[in-house]
Amino acid sequence: MLKIGIIGLGFMGKMHFRCWKKTGNAKLAAVCDADASKFKKTAGTAGNIQGAEEPLNLAGVACFTDVGRMLRTMDLDAVSICVPTYLHKKITLQCLKAGLHVLCEKPMALTSTECRSMIAASKQARRILQIGQCIRFWPQYVKAREIVKSCRYGKVLAATFQRLSLTPVWSWKNWMMKHSLSGGAALDLHIHDADFVQYLFGMPRAVFSRAAKGPSGGYDHIMTQYLYRDSQPITAEGGWIMAPKFGFQMSFQMLLEKATLVFDCTRDPAFRLCTVKGEQQIPAVVAGDGYSHEIAHFAAVVSGKKRPVITTPEQSRDSVRLIEAEKQSARIGRIVNVK
Repeated sequence: MLKIGIIGLGFMGKMHFRCWKKTGNAKLAAVCDADASKFKKTAGTAGNIQGAEEPLNLAGVACFTDVGRMLRTMDLDAVSICVPTYLHKKITLQCLKAGLHVLCEKPMALTSTECRSMIAASKQARRILQIGQCIRFWPQYVKAREIVKSCRYGKVLAATFQRLSLTPVWSWKNWMMKHSLSGGAALDLHIHDADFVQYLFGMPRAVFSRAAKGPSGGYDHIMTQYLYRDSQPITAEGGWIMAPKFGFQMSFQMLLEKATLVFDCTRDPAFRLCTVKGEQQIPAVVAGDGYSHEIAHFAAVVSGKKRPVITTPEQSRDSVRLIEAEKQSARIGRIVNVK
């Protein structure tokens, strides 16, 4: 039975809490948050994060306000790190040094340099480090990648990904609205699609981006074209400066030679495959969401079970590298080489 701790009990911490509670062969033993009030006010959700509305049941779970004390006091096997991005490196290194396996929320860190330090520490500690790039585990995205890789409907001619949100003004001490702490929407939100583009097509040779600065002081709306050796247009758009009533939307359109794949979380049906023969199919997907599947995957790997490689720390670092290149491209107004 894996003994699990969660560091950070904000909205993503609550999501991890619920997922771990439903994970077999795992016991949620401890939670840690610098704000002790989080242990009393555990209900609610915010913005685009759904599924964390009901109060948490903390019975039998030890509560801490200091990470070091939790690590010294509890006999844990692994932790979920759900703290603000600017703390990812520091707390990941602390937990790896303590001998724990780490599931750290995305983005991996503020910079690719910080990512490299985390990877080195993981290798030195001989512990698993997984980054919470949940879209690689999201059922509709998993099925879309499966369809593309099967080549049943031919090669991809073009693809567009979107992730749009109202402004996230709900974060602890408003850290998300400080570009130096969150990286802005480009790093915090848009990285989901940049990472999936990498997962589906590999690292591009270059990027070309246009972006608008927003309330974080950084790029809070960005549009990028990913340039590959083949000439097909692959683009992604992401941002969090939509008006409040807009809510949240994640979507993609993939044009294949013999079909079009469409996903839009705001529509019903959300996921469709439209063939050139005029047929429309609703591809079957597994139940659950990306959060539950990524945690189940992490738990299995930590337990020593063999699983397909879905994400690596190096790939998560490369997704941060992609965002760095996109920001540079937006800043200078030119194509930026990635490799």
